[in-house]
Amino acid sequence: MEGKANIQDVARRANVSIATVSRVINNQGGVRKVTEEKILKAIQELGYIRNAAARTMKSKDTKTIGVIVPDISNPFFPLVMAGIEQKAREKGYFAILSSTNESPVVEEEILKNFIERGVDGVIITTANENGDHLKQLHEQGIPMVAVDRSIQSYDVDTVLVDNVKGSYQAVQHMILQGHEKIAIICGPQNTTPGRERFIGYKKALEDYNLKLDERYIFQGDFGERSGYQAAHEFYSQNDRPTAIFSSNNLMTTGCVKAIGDLDWKLGEEISFFGFDDVDIATFLNPKLSVVSRPMNAVGEIAFQLLHERIHFKGEMPKREYNLSPELIIRDSSRLRFPKGAHTGQSLKK
Repeated sequence: MEGKANIQDVARRANVSIATVSRVINNQGGVRKVTEEKILKAIQELGYIRNAAARTMKSKDTKTIGVIVPDISNPFFPLVMAGIEQKAREKGYFAILSSTNESPVVEEEILKNFIERGVDGVIITTANENGDHLKQLHEQGIPMVAVDRSIQSYDVDTVLVDNVKGSYQAVQHMILQGHEKIAIICGPQNTTPGRERFIGYKKALEDYNLKLDERYIFQGDFGERSGYQAAHEFYSQNDRPTAIFSSNNLMTTGCVKAIGDLDWKLGEEISFFGFDDVDIATFLNPKLSVVSRPMNAVGEIAFQLLHERIHFKGEMPKREYNLSPELIIRDSSRLRFPKGAHTGQSLKK
């Protein structure tokens, strides 16, 4: 019976009522010392899991939340986690962080584990935006909040950053610097950030009468290796791009490494703009221009939304926050032409 006992088994073994077992498990007091010792002995002998008891009786919160991210090596997520933890501590909650490595299968296993642990809620950046696998949370009545990616199957509170606006402004900035051959390293198009950042890129080109050139579109996977490969592919072309927009920070790291290996002069022969501020952005010479997101704020808002869901048991409409990014212009994005040499006749705006 070890590990499979329930509260009734404990009560029978200790020859007490279920209510008395409940009082001991939840530290409510009012139980004689000798009786408490009998119950604790029964729990130990049966391998009963106390958190399971708390869930079964639903007598109180566990004060624990689960956080699921697709890639903990991505600097975006530790900073979001810092925001979550800060607010969680203020409310007396403990956050458990797990990474899926973009695997929906691993994500389902983590979700099951969180349910087993009796978490009060989940903050998730899902590896599968379809969201059908999240029904297990829905069925258990465990609230969730989506971060960075939307969930299609359920009305879920969501915290995003305006990806379209951020990528549009970055590409617009390079266009106004005289660049017309602007390449993009895309993220996966089945994800909200990958899809929306590509939309912003295309919209900027369209608004300024620039042709969408397939040679300058590289489909990356949000990983460093794909950024490295993209730079090599762009460099190998006879008609190279004069500027590159990278859709996330890990691809930015890979791309910049490749630019250095190729001795492709950053900020001179090739201008560069990345999405998300990264450590290397200010360490390099020239420093990188980036679209910066309020990462701590994303985490803080996500926890606040989840906390409200946990404690408000009635009906509440879906809420969505779409925070504004900030353009940080440094030296990696420079004028393509001498000042005053471009007539601007090709520009619509």
